[in-house]
Amino acid sequence: MTTRRSAFVPTVAALLAAFIGWFLSDRLIVSAARSELDQSLLLTSRAVRAEIDRFRSLPDVAGEDGRIRAALIDPAYLDDANRYLETIARHAGAAELFLINKWGTTIAASNWNRAGSFIGQDYSFRPYFSRAMIDGHGEFYAIGVTTGVPGYFLSTRILNGDVPGVLVVKVDLKPLQTTWQNAGADIALADADGVVFLSGKPRWIYRPLWPLSTDSILRLEESRAYDGVNLSRAQPLFELSSHSPDIRGSGAIGRLMVMPETNWRIVATRSSSWIAAQSIGWAAFAALATFGMALLWKVVDQRRQILQLKLQQSDKLETMVEERTRDLATEVEARQQAEIELRAAQDNLVHSEKMAALGRMSTAIVHEISQPLAAMEATLTAAQLSLQPADQANVGRIDSAKALVRRMQRTTKHLKSFGRKESGERCHVDLREVLKSAADLVHPRSRLAGVEPQLLLPPEPVLVLAGSVRMEQVAVNLMLNALDATEGKSNSSVVVSLAVVDGNAEIRVRDTGIGIAPDMIHKVTEPFYSSKTQSDGLGLGLSICKAILTEFGGRLSISSVEGSWTEIIVEMPLAHLASGGEN
Repeated sequence: MTTRRSAFVPTVAALLAAFIGWFLSDRLIVSAARSELDQSLLLTSRAVRAEIDRFRSLPDVAGEDGRIRAALIDPAYLDDANRYLETIARHAGAAELFLINKWGTTIAASNWNRAGSFIGQDYSFRPYFSRAMIDGHGEFYAIGVTTGVPGYFLSTRILNGDVPGVLVVKVDLKPLQTTWQNAGADIALADADGVVFLSGKPRWIYRPLWPLSTDSILRLEESRAYDGVNLSRAQPLFELSSHSPDIRGSGAIGRLMVMPETNWRIVATRSSSWIAAQSIGWAAFAALATFGMALLWKVVDQRRQILQLKLQQSDKLETMVEERTRDLATEVEARQQAEIELRAAQDNLVHSEKMAALGRMSTAIVHEISQPLAAMEATLTAAQLSLQPADQANVGRIDSAKALVRRMQRTTKHLKSFGRKESGERCHVDLREVLKSAADLVHPRSRLAGVEPQLLLPPEPVLVLAGSVRMEQVAVNLMLNALDATEGKSNSSVVVSLAVVDGNAEIRVRDTGIGIAPDMIHKVTEPFYSSKTQSDGLGLGLSICKAILTEFGGRLSISSVEGSWTEIIVEMPLAHLASGGEN
């Protein structure tokens, strides 16, 4: 009887200890798992937010460009808008950029020249369009009805006068999904209705977290957010409400978090089998320890918990030290780069000030020598009139001297005109006179280079609506660039031609110089880019030319074969077209 009682008590105590051990271990492990899942949710939300925030300002910035606003009211600017959107999307890393008119039809897109282009597509049913037209901004995740490729759409309303439009950027979030899949993470991202659209587990995609209401299904079908997916037949992943943060059941536990900015749901789960295995193990350990080692078990368990806590704190401290070290290294690198850029900018500003001072000095010098030149011409004329019949042999010499003086006077006249600040008003400018004046201005440089620019001008005036001084600046820059390209190369030539083509004035400056590398052509019109490594050029010439021509409604294009030739083409509308029929 005593033996049975002695066995009964330890048995009951062991069973009680086993139950308590299982119960407590289950709660502790679940709590730890939830903490880890919450940390995973926090990191995932930051990653998603960072990916979206990279492009959040892109529609606002791109919408400030004049070509985008002009395209809303003038189809003539659509080609420029297409190319601009294509360039911005490529540099920013966005999936697509497109412009929608007030009726919801796409009129310009970064994929204008590719299959599946958005141009001509009606997106008036998309919430990002209607919200942007009403509130100024919109955002929406959906499967593309044109391409079938899902993405996150950020939209901004833009205005040209009273004409509205919407500029949209499509962000590809698939890299996040690929990262989750490679890491083996059971993470899912769902919309406000609970429909999963990104997940590390492919079988979860386009399935709801909880049963969808009829209103939610109708709203999603109306917006075509998941075009081609039958949501009414999709089985829910879990049996939970939209407000519950905990997920348990179906062999898994998980946590749910709401992103306030988008009202999206992020779900992270872990298998519950390992939790059950650990709980049973702890129950068995508790039962065995109760049979004679309760005290020892308690001490060992306490030491184990303390060691585990220290290890976690140590790992956390090491992680914090590593993160801070990386941050400091990034700050040092950024500061060094900023100092380098600051020094370069200071050098460029000093050089610009030197060039400005040189321009002011040259203007003063021109002013000072103009009167002596006029006096010299008058003196030579007087000397010629006073010649005796016997001195007729000197008439030719005096005529030659007077011709040289007149040439100097023409050059100083061009320099005074070139250095004069223009009022900004436009007038009818004959491009033939502009090219002649530019040729006179670059004559000293062409004489040094041993290449005289050949002018091919039409007999009739070619009038454009512009500023003569700034057009001379464009012509001088283009001719000087052509002369620089031919320097040191034998049998070189520079040909400057003017013609009227398809209602536009067309200037072509062609040289047989060193040419431009194919991968550099798109960079030569960027500010501060220069291929003249041995010169003091700022790399602003072609950038300034492009800006001036754009202001006057013109455009500049470049063709080149490296080592052979380069041709720069300037196109400008004729004056009677640019001024609405004015002659």
